[in-house]
Amino acid sequence: MTTLTAAATDTLKSYNPATGELVGEIPATPIGEIDQIVARARAAQPAWRALGADQRAAIIAPAGAQLVARADELGLLLTREMGKPLPEAVGEIKDCGESLDKALREIAEALEPDQLEDDKVTSTIYHDPFGVCAGITPWNFPLMMPHETVIPALMAGNTVVLKPSEETPLIAQAYVDLLNEFLPADVLQIIHGADDQGKALVQSEVDMIAFTGSRATGKHILGSASASLKRVILELGGKDPLVVLDDADIKAAAKFAVDNSFRNAGQVCVSTERIYVDDKIADAFEREVVQLAGDLKTGDGMEDDVNVGPMINDTQRDHVLKQIRAAVNQGAHVAFGGADHPEHFILPTVLTNVTHDMDIMRDETFGPVACIERFTDPDEAIALANDTPYGLGAVVFGGDQQRTAEVARRLDAGMIGINKGCGGASGSPWVGAKQSGFGYHSGKAGHRQFTQPRVVSVRK
Repeated sequence: MTTLTAAATDTLKSYNPATGELVGEIPATPIGEIDQIVARARAAQPAWRALGADQRAAIIAPAGAQLVARADELGLLLTREMGKPLPEAVGEIKDCGESLDKALREIAEALEPDQLEDDKVTSTIYHDPFGVCAGITPWNFPLMMPHETVIPALMAGNTVVLKPSEETPLIAQAYVDLLNEFLPADVLQIIHGADDQGKALVQSEVDMIAFTGSRATGKHILGSASASLKRVILELGGKDPLVVLDDADIKAAAKFAVDNSFRNAGQVCVSTERIYVDDKIADAFEREVVQLAGDLKTGDGMEDDVNVGPMINDTQRDHVLKQIRAAVNQGAHVAFGGADHPEHFILPTVLTNVTHDMDIMRDETFGPVACIERFTDPDEAIALANDTPYGLGAVVFGGDQQRTAEVARRLDAGMIGINKGCGGASGSPWVGAKQSGFGYHSGKAGHRQFTQPRVVSVRK
């Protein structure tokens, strides 16, 4: 619900998406200043690089304790600005703070040189910084997503210019201010604004762009970056499937479906948006999903026991409602929710009798809607799950471990969970397939995406 107001100096006004009340405002960055900001980042980069990974880690590390100490304060701002339930907002801050030391160690290890040799040559592969990294991050995890971009980029020896979402500028500014209590000048800078500022940053003299957001915007960034062959990391949207086989634990599968379809009001890149369930257990599964959905409380994230907060803005709310209405007009059945949504909110909605002829089964929803389609054999489920340009996450629930794993291996996604969410063990990359990603981040290989490999070889 943040708006960019036209004035002599444009201002971002941030409104609480649950109430419409003004949370605060911040000046938008004039387009003409962005090149100067990037130039300052470039001037600061050689000294930052020269410190080495261990010294950079020592400078950044105290920010972890500060994030934990200020989690209640920052979580309150996050909820007021973005809407998610307060315990989730506080948890987002704490998780970033408590895991920082471990992340710094993991990144430092990833940056260690590799050595190869044969009978004649010894080669050292260094992982050097690119220079200046532009980070463009979304509103749905408005502190965690900047954190997961800024920290590996800085640790690699890059300087960073961050453009957070115009929907959540205040929490992003608070995060950058906190880090800058410890960082040298101009190593981390922030710009505020909407599309114009983002385009100007992409077209500026940055060396790489790390973007998390929609597939459509990612395509524009990739096209613009191609003019000068800037390096890019794009984490894009998803339309994640859940496949429930006939021998699955129905209660466990239904609980996962409800949790992952409705958390953060469905505004998560790996939300479960499509559910394919074997016809033999579909009736029981649907009843369980509806019962669990009925236990959820929708409301202002500041209220107690709220599970589902508001949509980020009216545009996103209208998009989701349009998908629901179109699906119903095409024959979908509303098993739960679907109507009488309060202003700013969408109640958890369960649709059955859906088909791939419906937009809601093809286009990203990013709202609290669970769509359930039946299948008669696993081959059909796999074909349906793969019938999408997206390929971020996927999940399979089943009883027979080998059979379930075989289904999982045939899904076109970057991350597949078996009887659990799609996230991997500590150190795994966060990676999308097909049009859900270009490059990736996290884990040893992901951290190295922020670096230029450089091979130095000598004769034996």
